[in-house]
Amino acid sequence: MSGAVLRRLETYVFRYPIATPVQTSFGIMHDRPAVFVRLEDEDGCHGWGEVWCNFPSVGAEHRARLVRDVLGEMVVGYALNDPASLFNHLTQATAVMALQAGERGPLAQSIAAVDLAAWDIMAKRAGSPLWRYLGGASPHIAVYASGINPQEPARLARAKFAEGHRAFKIKIGFGAARDIRNLQEVRSALGAAHLAADVNQAWSFGDALAMIPSLTAFDLAWLEEPLRCDRPWHEWRQLAQAGAPPLAAGENLDTAAQFGAALREGDLAVIQPDATKWGGFSGCLPVAQAIREAGKKVCPHFLGGGIGLVASAHLLAAAGGDGMLEVDANENPLRDLIAGPQLTVTQGRVCLSDQPGLGIEPDLASIAQYRVRHIRL
Repeated sequence: MSGAVLRRLETYVFRYPIATPVQTSFGIMHDRPAVFVRLEDEDGCHGWGEVWCNFPSVGAEHRARLVRDVLGEMVVGYALNDPASLFNHLTQATAVMALQAGERGPLAQSIAAVDLAAWDIMAKRAGSPLWRYLGGASPHIAVYASGINPQEPARLARAKFAEGHRAFKIKIGFGAARDIRNLQEVRSALGAAHLAADVNQAWSFGDALAMIPSLTAFDLAWLEEPLRCDRPWHEWRQLAQAGAPPLAAGENLDTAAQFGAALREGDLAVIQPDATKWGGFSGCLPVAQAIREAGKKVCPHFLGGGIGLVASAHLLAAAGGDGMLEVDANENPLRDLIAGPQLTVTQGRVCLSDQPGLGIEPDLASIAQYRVRHIRL
């Protein structure tokens, strides 16, 4: 029996202005963007997805146009039997275009959002929450507070502890003296709590080697992306052999082959697929299962709006294991007003809904004032 035909694909672009910019070692976010995708079939069943669009600053509008103007004609009229087949169809149909235009990443991110929405539809049709529909055994997952900026990091860490978080990740890569000072302040504020550090690909191999001795005092749970994601694996291995904290990466890997190479090399202790950057559920769930089978920790990466955060939570719950979900610590109503109460943190954990699909129906009216009505050219 054929699946229902997809009849509508819509995009919604939002930008929330922020007083305190979100800083990484490679760029600054002066607002919080989000691109939400709504996919509907001929029976009126609909699902939601989200496109990663944090960088560059014009990324949200660009990706919304890719979804609407490029993927739309490939999606509308497609009989949805298996979202993985749709994912493969879209990936193959845009492969040459991605090469010709140098747009592999943006197209992969756009396809990922459609995939998330397609799986939301399938789980709703089945009357099952996505975490269970995808094979998960429990709705309970661990989370950690991320995106702790270099300005007054201890203050934000303490605030997140008071809200229920028990694990944290600080951004470094802003110069050795500043990084060490911030790590000292946060470790002092949190005591023995789980603490990781994210370099965001800022260091050269030499920089990373030079920093390792200074990091040993902080008992880091992991050191994330100390090198660029395209650096050879032998450099990662040398860092591990030099006594680096457990190494983490994965948010910038964007093919099953790249994740396969990471697992074969074995240098990463923590692997962080981002279902809104590549793969959706169709790509990232098999990757997450392979990570667990290899004895590594699955910690989905995410830094965006509420739909992508909830989807990432369902991904982790479906994969199982002792991984943790990244939850941005910074103010963002595009996340909080959309994700809803199932992402309320209690003693470092959340419990997902038993409602069908993602378990949310986004209240776009609550964030209407931040909607970009006219896509910038």
